[in-house]
Amino acid sequence: MSPALVFDLDGTLVDTAPDLLGALNSVLVRERRRKVDLADLRHLVGFGARSMLAEAFRMTGDDADPDRLPELIDSFIAHYRSHIAAASRLFPGVEETLAALKAGGAKLGVLTNKPQELTDLLLPALRIDRFFGAIHGAGRYGYSKPDARVFHHVVDELGHGAALMIGDSATDVATARAAGVPVILVSYGYTPEPAHTLGADAVVDSFDAIPAAAARLL
Repeated sequence: MSPALVFDLDGTLVDTAPDLLGALNSVLVRERRRKVDLADLRHLVGFGARSMLAEAFRMTGDDADPDRLPELIDSFIAHYRSHIAAASRLFPGVEETLAALKAGGAKLGVLTNKPQELTDLLLPALRIDRFFGAIHGAGRYGYSKPDARVFHHVVDELGHGAALMIGDSATDVATARAAGVPVILVSYGYTPEPAHTLGADAVVDSFDAIPAAAARLL
């Protein structure tokens, strides 16, 4: 039976940081704050809108008013939704490697803590939704990564037993460990700590190295 390969999204398949930064800066400008640079907040991309906004406000003046955070998050998401793939791009080798894996019989899924609604907009916009038999984002269930249940939901939907997690962060490692499966990390992602320090079973420097790494682990 062919394996199930379960991919993280932001920082693994797609460089979404430019569009997330654009949404963040739209909120800062409206609040009469200075814009921030990609280098300032790239390490926070995988931690959600609330963390990004809170850190950006700390960097540009007073902390965000906790009572206004829901409003600010709504503004961030509204801008991001309308610019979902304005500058986001697949990382090198992603489309070709996914095509080769699928052609070789692998079952592919996406497991991300990006909201389901935004995930369902982004993947078609970049024309890679066709590769995946299961796409699970945050909000689909009442729990998310690193809860092992969401990983197992993806694998069950794909209809396969042997599985592997592929991501870029400590959360992806924790998800794999909770699910009892191997994990590959890409080194180019958004983690604030170097990928090789996070305890993955393998770390690759390019997406096209994933098939060989997966073959060694499954």
